[in-house]
Amino acid sequence: MSFRTHLESVVNQVDGALACSVMGFDGISVDTFQREDTSELDLNGAWVEYANLLTQLRNAAETLKTGAVSEVSVNSDKVLTLMRLVSPEYFLVLALRADGNYGKGRYVLRVTAPKVSAEL
Repeated sequence: MSFRTHLESVVNQVDGALACSVMGFDGISVDTFQREDTSELDLNGAWVEYANLLTQLRNAAETLKTGAVSEVSVNSDKVLTLMRLVSPEYFLVLALRADGNYGKGRYVLRVTAPKVSAEL
């Protein structure tokens, strides 16, 4: 199964989902599926910044010896963003409308992460 198939499946399963991507910690997207009606949002730009933030959070967790970071969310007025680590080099990121199904998004990313990891 391709990355695109997994990403499209995530977006289609979660109410309010806007886009999903496999991202590297270098900020480069491996593949993205985005609904057509979301062109007004610069999700890729935000995700590049979130990759940097996630790197800093991983480093802080290592320094503090709190254990590995597995999931992070950034909730803003318009977009809820969920990030789930897939491997030491890659993570899944899902953007939802502010009224999207946050819990379902977390669940679907948790179930999808091992499938994407197997494709890497």
